Amino acid sequence: MSSRFASRDTVFEVPSYNTLVKPSIFVVEDDPDISRLVRHHLEAAGFTVKVFAMGNTVMAESERQRPTLFILDIMVPGKDGLELCRQIRQTHLLASTPVIFLTAKSSEADRILGLELGADDYIPKPFSPRELVARVKAVLRRFERPLSQSPVKIGDIQIDPGAMTLTVRGEIVPTTATEFRLLDYFARHIGRVFTRDQLLDSVWRDTAYVTPRSVDVYVRRIREKIEPDPENPRYLKTVRGAGYRFEGMK
Repeated sequence: MSSRFASRDTVFEVPSYNTLVKPSIFVVEDDPDISRLVRHHLEAAGFTVKVFAMGNTVMAESERQRPTLFILDIMVPGKDGLELCRQIRQTHLLASTPVIFLTAKSSEADRILGLELGADDYIPKPFSPRELVARVKAVLRRFERPLSQSPVKIGDIQIDPGAMTLTVRGEIVPTTATEFRLLDYFARHIGRVFTRDQLLDSVWRDTAYVTPRSVDVYVRRIREKIEPDPENPRYLKTVRGAGYRFEGMK
């Protein structure tokens, strides 16, 4: 593990949060030993933590007190982690809040499903507590404001990095921080082909915990949000054997 993850103190600039207050994390985990371990290490790293042993009350509490990040086990009593992730992404006030799965379901198919539902990271059990803290910080770093840049308008898509908003055909479309940064990067390099590894280096920044397959998942999710027909993309094209290219309107 790179020491810079564990030692760097970062002020997370997340829209609508008071950055003078410690970032809060909602942990949904029914194993008391694991939840105590997670709480201890996250609080030692400067976060406030609220633990839920069941999924039934998480959404109502989240709308009353919006957390900075969710950590979800998939197999919990009541509403499971997958359903919670779906609801988070469908709830306007919570849609951009990062989600990390921490779960014993560790197959590649499970991981891809989690990312497709809108998770920002997926950590299998058993896990290293230090790595968990590092990955929480890595995900939250994606919410740091980008360098000041003017909005980009391409066809019926408008990307405003100052407000971190995506507008498609006149409607604001919610995105996660990772989706927004990837789309913004593509739109500022129209016509250029990027390999998956190049995108990981440029957009994710912290590449120790993500794989090239993750890029494919995020590209699919972006297409669903910007393309009139995601199966026949107008903007975000696949270049066989190479990677992806963003095209402007002709």
